[in-house]
Amino acid sequence: MTKNNAHKRPLPLVGVRVLDVSQVMAGPYACMLLADMGADVVKVEPPGVGDQTRGAMGFKLKGNDSMGYLNMNRNKRSITLNLKTEAGRQVLFRMVRDADILVENYRPGVVKRLGIDYETLSAINPKLVYASISGFGQSGPWANRPGFDLMAQAMSGIMSVTGYPGGPPVKAGVPVADIGCALFASYAILAAYIGAKTTGLGQHIDASLFDSALAFSVWDISQYWGTGEPPEPLGTANRMSAPYQAVKAADGYFVMGATSQKLWKQLCNTLGREELIEDPRFATVALRLANRLELIAQLEESFAKRSSEEWIDDLLAVGIPAGPILTYPQAFESEHGKHRKMRMEIDHPVEGKVPNIGFAVKFLGTPAQVRMPPPLLGEHTDAVLAELGIDASQRAALEAQGAFSV
Repeated sequence: MTKNNAHKRPLPLVGVRVLDVSQVMAGPYACMLLADMGADVVKVEPPGVGDQTRGAMGFKLKGNDSMGYLNMNRNKRSITLNLKTEAGRQVLFRMVRDADILVENYRPGVVKRLGIDYETLSAINPKLVYASISGFGQSGPWANRPGFDLMAQAMSGIMSVTGYPGGPPVKAGVPVADIGCALFASYAILAAYIGAKTTGLGQHIDASLFDSALAFSVWDISQYWGTGEPPEPLGTANRMSAPYQAVKAADGYFVMGATSQKLWKQLCNTLGREELIEDPRFATVALRLANRLELIAQLEESFAKRSSEEWIDDLLAVGIPAGPILTYPQAFESEHGKHRKMRMEIDHPVEGKVPNIGFAVKFLGTPAQVRMPPPLLGEHTDAVLAELGIDASQRAALEAQGAFSV
């Protein structure tokens, strides 16, 4: 199929209607993933300030929206609704009639008090897929705690294995609980949507940062369940194989991994350290793990003789995985980052050209597209109301009742 023909095919989620009643990261990110694949996502925001991330990050662009907001809300439309008012809820109910999916991330219990909970909305639209995203889930002793990525990383165990032995607590540098939850939620949403197409019945999805963070713990919890020993921080090392970590060359660190017996022998030969193959401390994977500190010390004696770039080239040439440790600017501006189009520029009505993170997954038949820039607060309120059949006089009445204002 030619590129031109590919663009003539509709995106996979064209015709799917999503109501994004969420803020900050996990919910908006999940909804952006659906929007990127063609869904019509309407971002329902509180009047006044809108999504909290619009004013986040501590530095200003030309307008009122932060760069973080711009990177989580492309391909959406925005409507402002005061869901604390009966008039605002009535507008949402009308939107729900024709929606396929709704995503919310209020603290458990809030949607019930607002009267926009799953039971209420599914009575209006039985096929609605309703995803609730929270810090700790809709039930359990911690359910009512405020949930943020930091708390989820701490309370799920992630921070207990991050950093170096004996060091202070360290979180993952990127919000793995937030983004992980967004990914798990979008996968569940699409599964439920497919099911609803067959059965005519949607369902309530309970996604949490805590559960999502725990789901990443495969190697770590497997160690505990297998040995009874709680896993501890290893720095850049790995629980399953050694050497597999950052190592120091003459000019600084790079990463490499000889994860099999074949690669281990190849590494020793490449370093000119054939005697390590016969060293009883390093004869097997299990022994190399048990003696990892001594192993790395031996390897770094050799790595110290040349630059990281030279070693990376030599190791790759013989099939041993290796690579540089890049900063974000270096990664995005690398030849490969550019080829993968991981930085793209989009047009914005206030900011002009703004950078956006590129699409993480490429559809070769129906490539994802930037159809709309991240919306201004309430930018599409009139258009969405018109689609609902709300005329000017009805709009004025709703406005008088506080539907669109603080």
